[in-house]
Amino acid sequence: VRSGAIAITDDGDVVEDDAMMAEVLQAANEVDRCFMQHCQDPNMTVGGVMHAGEVQEELGYGPWPREAEESIITRDLSLNKDIGSAWHAQHLSSGGSVAIIEAAQANMDTIVCISEGIPTRDMIKAKHIVDEKNITLIGPNCPGIITVDECKLGIMPGFITKKGNIGVISKSGTLTYEAIDQLVNVGLGQTTAIGIGGDPIIGTTMRDCLELFEADSETEGVVMIGEIGGQMEIEAARWAKAHMSKPTVGFIAGQTAPPGRRMGHAGAIITGSAGKAEEKQAALSAAGVSIIPGPGEIGDTLKELIS
Repeated sequence: VRSGAIAITDDGDVVEDDAMMAEVLQAANEVDRCFMQHCQDPNMTVGGVMHAGEVQEELGYGPWPREAEESIITRDLSLNKDIGSAWHAQHLSSGGSVAIIEAAQANMDTIVCISEGIPTRDMIKAKHIVDEKNITLIGPNCPGIITVDECKLGIMPGFITKKGNIGVISKSGTLTYEAIDQLVNVGLGQTTAIGIGGDPIIGTTMRDCLELFEADSETEGVVMIGEIGGQMEIEAARWAKAHMSKPTVGFIAGQTAPPGRRMGHAGAIITGSAGKAEEKQAALSAAGVSIIPGPGEIGDTLKELIS
């Protein structure tokens, strides 16, 4: 939503209509109120996801039989469809943001959210609350974090890891596992591996992770795996150029992606001249980060650098 007059559908179509947006926002606020009220119900499922019938009963939107909920979730927000159901469909997939808020309100020090598909609007609210309370949030849309042989939060497969001295940071869950496997195959273990997530709004950034690995006495080298879209890798490169003393290698996924098309993660989209792979690679290289030629050369590139 921008300036109260722009709506973006699930397909990425832009709708410009002041009257429509006013109606949408009014409906959204009502659904928000009802949703948050029902999330206090101890009978609700973990994360606050509620059945469509409950908001239908209170607000009069619907009807939504249970077998239709999946199709409702995937519907576009378009001018000729019921506004309440469209916005409630968004909230059916936003239980993750409610769980983040609930954990923050319970004063958890660290929150890991692996949920995918949380609407950006809901994450803006959750991120604001987390930042206000100075809480560490990892994710959403991530595999979590593992400190080898010590602790794991999330869904990362611990059996592929090996205790060592390399830190791993990745937007991609799959490439996190790939990096770990390649490092182990060349005789390099890990201190901590963290999947930060590929959504537009996440809790922990690459720069945050670089700062922690630089300060960690056990970590002697770092693997960074980014992707197209956004400026996070460039901001991390600026920090690394000024402060990073440990050998670091970097890879940017999505090098062949066409501009304007989302590739997998919600945040993996090139807009205008920003977020291109070559721009990020240049920034990392200028910061002294060794560029990994391809996803199959992660382990070899770091092994060669350290040697």
